[in-house]
Amino acid sequence: MSMFPDNDSPSNLAEYSVSELSGSIKRTVEQAFDQVRVRGEISGYRGPHSSGHAYFSLKDDRARIDAVIWKGSFSKLRFRPEEGMEVIATGKITTFPGSSKYQIVIETLEPAGAGALMALLEERRRKLAAEGLFDTGRKRPLPFMPHVIGVVTSPTGAVIRDILHRIADRFPVHVLVWPVKVQGEGSGEEVAAAIRGFNALQPGGVIPRPDVLIVARGGGSLEDLWSFNDEIVVRAAAASAIPLISAVGHETDWTLIDHAADRRAPTPTGAAEMAVPVRADLEAAVSALAARLRGAASRQMDGRRQAVRALARALPSLDQLLALPRRRFDEAAAGLGRGLRMNTVNKRRAFERVAAHVRPELLSGRMVERRQRLTDALRRVDRVVERRLDQGRSRVAALDAALRTAPSRILARAGRSRDRLAGLALRADTALAADLARRKALVTGQDRVLQSLSYRNVLRRGYALVRDETGHAVKLAAELSEGTAMTLEFSDGTVEAVAGKRPEGGDTPPTTPPAAPVPQKRKTAKSADAAVGPPKQGSLF
Repeated sequence: MSMFPDNDSPSNLAEYSVSELSGSIKRTVEQAFDQVRVRGEISGYRGPHSSGHAYFSLKDDRARIDAVIWKGSFSKLRFRPEEGMEVIATGKITTFPGSSKYQIVIETLEPAGAGALMALLEERRRKLAAEGLFDTGRKRPLPFMPHVIGVVTSPTGAVIRDILHRIADRFPVHVLVWPVKVQGEGSGEEVAAAIRGFNALQPGGVIPRPDVLIVARGGGSLEDLWSFNDEIVVRAAAASAIPLISAVGHETDWTLIDHAADRRAPTPTGAAEMAVPVRADLEAAVSALAARLRGAASRQMDGRRQAVRALARALPSLDQLLALPRRRFDEAAAGLGRGLRMNTVNKRRAFERVAAHVRPELLSGRMVERRQRLTDALRRVDRVVERRLDQGRSRVAALDAALRTAPSRILARAGRSRDRLAGLALRADTALAADLARRKALVTGQDRVLQSLSYRNVLRRGYALVRDETGHAVKLAAELSEGTAMTLEFSDGTVEAVAGKRPEGGDTPPTTPPAAPVPQKRKTAKSADAAVGPPKQGSLF
């Protein structure tokens, strides 16, 4: 017999159906969390459903919980929830057995401040706006009729199909698609790289360079669209040299790329409508303009033709224009022969009048008169030349006389200068001697004053100057100790001595003379002065 029971043997555990287990979990959860207050950020909110209920999520940085507000509770709320808003929700936790999910049924909702993502988004928006990336002056107009359109979006979504379909309906052009991820990790870097890649294309290259760019994505929650709030995407859009249209999300969705783009479209289809005009409308407009141009040209030609005809009727004929000049020419031709004959007659008469006054004797008189004038002029020239020569001779004679007397005048001037220099030298010697005498008297007086103030005058009156071994003057007896060598300076010389023992009883002088000092060789005042150098005035005591 086997020691182990068969697998199909009954177990001690109770057996539940799925519905019973789900119902039991639902009752347990609702009893344990009948009333709770939860703080979190609203995510995925798109307004109330057609049924009147509102479905969204509450999240924080680590977890997420589904939430629902029933139609009756939604109408009683004091404010409407918004995407990214941080709120405090009061309600109960329940489960949905159909999908094994739990959720919070919200009864009241209170605002708790801006959500973390919204605060981050607002801070990033202020930073980029301060750098001028959102200025309207940087935005460029879109080309009216682009030849190539670049689209940055997911190649598998409905967005690219809507854009291609709309462009094909309005104005078929060449469309280049740069496939990127529009959600999730690394999607922002791919979008920025696509924008920079389109701008890096060279005009006339193998791949044509787009005339306008469209960055598109369908609608979604704030988290789904967060890639288009990345700073790298916004900076790439602002730095794009190609005009850029942002078509991210629905009309109520705003991202930072919308502020940096040259144009914002409410939907991807709207971006396609902004990028290209309607071809049929353009053809109709061109046809209308061509018809207007033809009509205007025809009317202008008719008006010009009528004006020319009116001007032609107002102009005179060729015969009328030449009639008056022709008549004047005929009259001038008819009077030309008569005028020539009259002119010849007048010239002959004038010649005869002049010839009547011209006689040989008159010419002879005029020649004599002119010859006399010439003779007088030659005489005046001779006198002027002779006078100029006399003046030159006088000047030369005066200059010669001056040159002959110049040595004597120079010698006389040199003698006068020598006498003046001797006088000045004598005056300088006298002044110098007087100044030296004055200065000598001044020095003598100062020396007398110095000698009168010298300590040697005191020594001549019987005093002596005591110096220690170093040559400094001793002013007090306390400065000397027994056996100290000292020097006594008198008016006629110096004597070396040794200090004896001070008597008892203070300052009273001893009754017995001290031992005679060792006889020393007396030095004269002159030798003492030579030994100690120039005398210095010391104390008299």
